[in-house]
Amino acid sequence: MSFWEILLLAIGVSMDAFAVSIGKGLSAQRASWREALTVGLWFGGFQALMPVIGYYLGISFAELVTKVDHWIAFGLLLLIGGNMIREALQPEDEKPADTSFGFRTMLVLAIATSIDALALGISFAFLGTNLWSAILVIGLTTFAFSAVGLLIGKKVGTRFHAGAEILGGVILILIGVKILIEHLSAF
Repeated sequence: MSFWEILLLAIGVSMDAFAVSIGKGLSAQRASWREALTVGLWFGGFQALMPVIGYYLGISFAELVTKVDHWIAFGLLLLIGGNMIREALQPEDEKPADTSFGFRTMLVLAIATSIDALALGISFAFLGTNLWSAILVIGLTTFAFSAVGLLIGKKVGTRFHAGAEILGGVILILIGVKILIEHLSAF
């Protein structure tokens, strides 16, 4: 694969993380450069890590991963998105403390947005792609898209607080539905 092909691939696989970052920015009570870097590191790191795992799992597990990756991503995004909507509908005095950038939340979102990258890593093994250059491009591209996405979402979200939080949850759910439909329609 050429650099340009890998870059286009990186942009493609980073779009889910970009959309989730916008959703997080919409619902975030704070979104400084520190949070943008945090989101970028989580999403970029997992988008780089998952192809490595997929590559080394190899072809013996390809069928198993591609059969369930869409269900895992759908379930995780539905859970997170539904929770965001539920929290947005709670009265202000009943809302829990903001933990939207906490370890557990970021881990679940990073895994959910990078499951397809696991299967991509398996395909890298078939194609003889230079794994290390591919994951560097994928990781850096996803980092940049995710950090910028959070800041874009926050810019819009400060004007439309509760509605924006609901929209962020809906975006996560729709991404999960999109992943599920894409995989189910492929069969």
